[in-house]
Amino acid sequence: MARRLLVTALAAAVTLVLPSASAQSPTWQHVAVPAQVRPQAALNEAAALGPDRAWAVGADAVGRSAPGYPLVLRWDGTAWQRQNLPGIRWQGELLSVAATGPTEAWAVGRDAAGATRLLRSDGTTWSESRVPSGVVLTKAVAGAGQTWLIGTRDNAQVLLRREGKGWRDLPVPPGSVYGLHLVAADDVWAAGASGSGATVSHWDGQEWRQTVVSGFPRAAVGSVLAVSPTEVWAGGTGGFIGGPAGKPIPPLLARWDGQAWRTVTMPTTFGSVTSLAPAPSGALGWVAVARSLKWGPPGSNPPLVPGPDFLVWNGQSFAEYDEPKVPGEGDSAALHLAPVPGTTTVWAVGRASGPEGTFAPRVLRFG
Repeated sequence: MARRLLVTALAAAVTLVLPSASAQSPTWQHVAVPAQVRPQAALNEAAALGPDRAWAVGADAVGRSAPGYPLVLRWDGTAWQRQNLPGIRWQGELLSVAATGPTEAWAVGRDAAGATRLLRSDGTTWSESRVPSGVVLTKAVAGAGQTWLIGTRDNAQVLLRREGKGWRDLPVPPGSVYGLHLVAADDVWAAGASGSGATVSHWDGQEWRQTVVSGFPRAAVGSVLAVSPTEVWAGGTGGFIGGPAGKPIPPLLARWDGQAWRTVTMPTTFGSVTSLAPAPSGALGWVAVARSLKWGPPGSNPPLVPGPDFLVWNGQSFAEYDEPKVPGEGDSAALHLAPVPGTTTVWAVGRASGPEGTFAPRVLRFG
């Protein structure tokens, strides 16, 4: 009897420590957009402040020859809701969104005539904001309590920082800036390109110091993540020379150690790094790769097969993830990441292909 009780107790203990048969590793999940969003819609970028507050922006009701209308979605912790844009009647799209807090978010867009539009949210309502004179805006970036805008004026690069109720022009590094990481007012990293190749520049509050990530022709980086002064990551495309139209281009991921940039090998051969996202610790977590392709097994026909859409870095190597299949839709052209601060949750938004040349908004969540 005592032996039987001991065996029963051991079996119960084993049952408690073994994982459930239904337990599964986390994967990317497709999340539905509101029913009011029409089929011909697309999302360009997202920003998250917490588990119950995130935004995604793009365009809705885009026709074959019609520009559509600006679209803002908001995550309330349970579902994505379409936000009303009272008084905003122009046609066009929203390209970028950034938020410094629950009562201040910014969205950059362009109307059907090509003019820049700037929207501001007070946490409840979105309204038009005055665009700095002569500036064509492409992106809004927030971090460390700051908001910056990227754009051009008279075809020259412009960087603007929100100060009080206005925008202040700041010095710009040589070449073009496509992305920013704001660590502090005197610690800003800019990803871009110049005549020397792909570049990353660092702002110390007084001046920019630029370094070349890759000198290969037409190389560029559009995303940068600064973990520390001796660990900075930059992602983009590795550039190319000549070749036929549609020639695959290799992705570029590089790491700065405080002295030099070193290219990091990824488990994909062609594509473009569109977005980098930190882990909760602030270290590199996720890498999104658009149009990812890799060489198939010897003798494969075609020789290239789809590569991973997402890579997660554990400090030593990458794990690969694909975006989930969605019935009636194809893959996304590009996905942009928005990590939820303080959590392991990450959003990814983009535009997926649909039947007969149509497209659909794509929202994915990990965690």
